[in-house]
Amino acid sequence: MRRFAVGVMFVAAGQTAIARVNAETPLSDTDQIKPGRGVYEQHCASCHGANAEGAPNWQERDAHGELPAPPHNAEGHTWRHSDTDLYEMVSKGWRDPFNKSERLTMPAFDAEISPEQIRAVIGYLKTLWTPEQRQFQLQESRDHPTPRRMP
Repeated sequence: MRRFAVGVMFVAAGQTAIARVNAETPLSDTDQIKPGRGVYEQHCASCHGANAEGAPNWQERDAHGELPAPPHNAEGHTWRHSDTDLYEMVSKGWRDPFNKSERLTMPAFDAEISPEQIRAVIGYLKTLWTPEQRQFQLQESRDHPTPRRMP
């Protein structure tokens, strides 16, 4: 698989942002960035923030003993998870093991968005991380890649 360094420009709400994709990002993933941002804006931004900054006070438990939605940008920890883990969290939902409640703190989206859209949003999130974070996440994903088909 050939890999390329690519810059992608987004224009939204009068703001322009340049997302750099490092040399370790497969070219096929860069095709998913714009659609992935759209999926993020429609399904994720209401909890994780329009700029992936996370919910206010995301590191402090709320009245239910749960941690609010974390950021997906370089300030968060999303980059520490493999592609498989991220795919599973988006498709099946997530309950933070440190939360005091038993409910899913992130709902499952497999009934609302397609496997391709899940892969696209993961590709978009990678543009929000530092090159070092992308490299770490790439290593985590080598043995745990994003599923190509639903089981």
